Amino acid sequence: MKVTAVVATALLSAVGQAASVPDFATNPAGNPFVEGWYADPDNEFYNGEYWVYPTYSHEYDAQTFLDAFSSPDLINWTKHPNILNTTTFSWAKRAVWAPAPIARNGKYYLYFAANDIQTNSEYGGIGVGVADRPEGPYLDPLGKPLIGKYYNGAQPIDQDVFIDDDGQAYIYYGGHGHANVARINEDMISVGTFPDGIQYKEITPENYVEGPQMFKRKGKYYLFWSEGGWTGPDYAVSYAISNSPTGPFKRLDKILQQDLAVATGSGHNGVITVPGTDIHYIVYHRHPLGATDGNDRRLCYDRLHFRDDGTIEPIVMGVQDNFKDGNMIGWTTYGGSWDTSARQLKTAVSAGAKAALNTNFTSQYFSADVAIPTQNGGDAGIIFRATNLREGVDAYRGYYLGLGTSGKIVVGRANNGWTPIKVVNAPIRTNTVYNIAVRAVGSQFDVKVTHGSDVVAAFTVTDGTFKYGANGVRAFQTKATFDNIEVRHA
Repeated sequence: MKVTAVVATALLSAVGQAASVPDFATNPAGNPFVEGWYADPDNEFYNGEYWVYPTYSHEYDAQTFLDAFSSPDLINWTKHPNILNTTTFSWAKRAVWAPAPIARNGKYYLYFAANDIQTNSEYGGIGVGVADRPEGPYLDPLGKPLIGKYYNGAQPIDQDVFIDDDGQAYIYYGGHGHANVARINEDMISVGTFPDGIQYKEITPENYVEGPQMFKRKGKYYLFWSEGGWTGPDYAVSYAISNSPTGPFKRLDKILQQDLAVATGSGHNGVITVPGTDIHYIVYHRHPLGATDGNDRRLCYDRLHFRDDGTIEPIVMGVQDNFKDGNMIGWTTYGGSWDTSARQLKTAVSAGAKAALNTNFTSQYFSADVAIPTQNGGDAGIIFRATNLREGVDAYRGYYLGLGTSGKIVVGRANNGWTPIKVVNAPIRTNTVYNIAVRAVGSQFDVKVTHGSDVVAAFTVTDGTFKYGANGVRAFQTKATFDNIEVRHA
């Protein structure tokens, strides 16, 4: 995000102090936060809303337009389709990538790369669109690229634009392992010159591949970039800190990378700042586990935590879902009827309907809120270390922890059949929310069921049959409501 602390405070004053500041460990309504294949997100805070501008992640010839997403709370997102299109940029034909938004002088600017040029004999590079609104339409003020050639070996792609506190604008960009910085003039559609007469200064840090992102905090300049190959699992984000917007930028650490329990290929980031606060999130794309198409990239965000010395802690890709966005993005269902319109996950009576996240945890802490509306002989709860999921009563391999209003808490394992491990008698009431949690480390499962501050049951079981797998929820012969899903490493 390009908004400085001073501007952010002014923005927050303009829109009023929010009743609930977005202060999350991760997206509480679940990552990915929007539907569809998108990548390379950048963002701004416009008119009291958070705006995210990504690449449409498909084959190059299909990348002829850009969409945007806006949210008042980082939970509920509105899609703004086709805000920029190559039909209004005569020189741009394909491979429209990595939009970079910024506003100045009452106008909205969107910088982007097009045509994926490989040499200076090809036509394309970095362009800029101008609009009267954040959602566009963005039109071409130049009729040509803003930066159309290689300088210092940097392919003209993956741009980011930053306005410093003194009003000077900079553009950071570059692919093919080289990064440049240049000044942008007050008109925001022409490249300036540094006092020494140079237009393009190379700032390439160690291990740099592409995707630079500038962020300023407490007088320090943070440069983020991506390392590794964008189609592969090792794509990641590293960073440097400098006292100057032009560097030098010495690599400090890799802070975002794949987690084989959550996702791979995590990279090409922006930074979301909650105006008037020191709350920041990294917004980025990643590959779902098991993805076989390099273009299968999804938009996510997680919390940035800073140490006292200003350095950044490694980023944890969190797994939560409270369904407050009214959807099940990232979930797969296996039988039954599922509904999130009430901002909870509800299922009708079925013979073992399941809904699962694409995770692959081994040792873990997994919790969820569960409520059963009627007295019956069924049960509802969570599944973990689950594989081979299909529609059917016990059509999966994995563990189940559930509760029933007949007065029981049950732990068992499924393997296309059912093996009970432990059943505990407990006073489970109808229309009452219980939190069920398991800490599964190796073959030991520590189970705890609570209602508010009251512990309904706590016990330990052991079983070493299944080592890893997905997390989800299940209901057997009862209606059920699920909420506040959380999984993390233990």
